[in-house]
Amino acid sequence: NQAGWAAVLTRFARGGGTLYDLEFLQDESGRRVAAFGFHAGFAGAAAAALALADRKTNSTSGPLKGLKLEPYNNESEMVADVREKLSKVKNADGSPYKPKALVIGALGRCGRGAVELFRKIGLEEDDIFKWDLPETAKGGPFEEILQVDMFINCIYLSSSIPPFITLDTIRAAGPSRRLSVIADVSCDTTNPFNPIPVYNVMTTFDAPTVEVDVGEGNPPLSVIAIDHLPTLLPREASEQFSGDLLPSLYLVPERKTARVWVEAEQLFKKKLADAVAYEAQEAK
Repeated sequence: NQAGWAAVLTRFARGGGTLYDLEFLQDESGRRVAAFGFHAGFAGAAAAALALADRKTNSTSGPLKGLKLEPYNNESEMVADVREKLSKVKNADGSPYKPKALVIGALGRCGRGAVELFRKIGLEEDDIFKWDLPETAKGGPFEEILQVDMFINCIYLSSSIPPFITLDTIRAAGPSRRLSVIADVSCDTTNPFNPIPVYNVMTTFDAPTVEVDVGEGNPPLSVIAIDHLPTLLPREASEQFSGDLLPSLYLVPERKTARVWVEAEQLFKKKLADAVAYEAQEAK
């Protein structure tokens, strides 16, 4: 239930239309038939690594004003660019800096994409922390997030959960905090259940980061919250999504009997009824 959901859906009630949401076309096991998740995670991790490299090489304490993102011609070009920029990050003694990353939702499409990017740019396997339901079952906030350079959020949020990180935990860590970049690939900015309640605006390719209010004297922390990350890899993302969606599109003429479309319409009608009831309650 994102901001404005009811107002949008009730327009379909007034107009008599039907909305088939591609995000909710599911196979027999309940898994989405087509999703940009892998490339969203892949691109989100790349953006995080670029932000980290910018922060470390330019030693800036404020917003990353010089960082901008542009679509790449292909995956190889992206990987080479990120590797090259990260290679410039050095420790005080001149040795190569070895970033650490934590991915939550690592077993899903999005998380697998993030992990794959980190592998391809040269992060050591032991420096890629892959969390999913077992690791988060105890409930946040999680101190471990503060101990890596990059945190990538790739979860599918469907209900209220304890926050993964908060302003209080960030500030309490003080100058010892290692975390420099959060890539919130899930982008649940307007969701009241957002598990990363440390920012409240979306970011863009032209201005890909927003700074967290970390408290006086603490190292800076940037958040990336771009809701169209797959467009950083337009060719691969489009080819993968269209290939996955095509079998269901062939069934559109049979949408009144084809399971994938019947279930999508049933979900729409349920949410439409919820929206109408919500709007009626708000009008009282």
